Amino acid sequence: METNPAASTLILLIRHGATPTTGQVLPGRAPGLHLSDVGQKQADEVAQRLHGLPLTAVYTSPMERAQETAAPTAAHFGVGPQVTDDLIECEFGDWTGSKLTDLYKLPEWKTVQQTPSQFRFPGGESFPEMQQRMADALDRIAARHPGEVVALFSHADPLKAAVAHIGGTPLDSFQRISIDTASISVAEFNTPPLQHRMVVTNSRTGSLSYLRSVGADQALGPSRGLDGTGLHG
Repeated sequence: METNPAASTLILLIRHGATPTTGQVLPGRAPGLHLSDVGQKQADEVAQRLHGLPLTAVYTSPMERAQETAAPTAAHFGVGPQVTDDLIECEFGDWTGSKLTDLYKLPEWKTVQQTPSQFRFPGGESFPEMQQRMADALDRIAARHPGEVVALFSHADPLKAAVAHIGGTPLDSFQRISIDTASISVAEFNTPPLQHRMVVTNSRTGSLSYLRSVGADQALGPSRGLDGTGLHG
């Protein structure tokens, strides 16, 4: 299996495809939400975009929409998807299932958007807790796959928090990061010592086979795509 030099691990951070309620409802961890027809097409396209990469492992959130997005990629590369609890959606607590148009009217929404580091969802998780579990999961996965290319399927807010952590963006600015449905962001991890950087952010089209040439000693410039806001699910 082809690997990257100097134990450089590439982790592909992939958001699940569209669902019937994407952009309308905050689904959180409620079970039973599946991909729409558009989302299934997006999942197939993700696998096609990754063709040519030496992908060795697929990790996925336990939510159905994430597992369904991961399935075509896992099948394409002949690897079994590994369900990982730490990649799950944020626990939105009492806000789970709420319409976004209703949440926008709440006084707490300003805190969610402007100082999320100070916010805990009623009955749920805080943004710092969400970011820390994602950061810990990425570190473990990178250490488990030195020099390999790994795909990770999760959700908008956990991925935005992970991209902020890897790229050195303060958590209070993470809402500016866009992570669209079925988008692919790429992080590079070097061990030892553990170092990381963003290579690509929120890539939505085109083959990513060129990532085979990405090595730990190559200067790649800044990542792109830091221009969005909001909760997405």
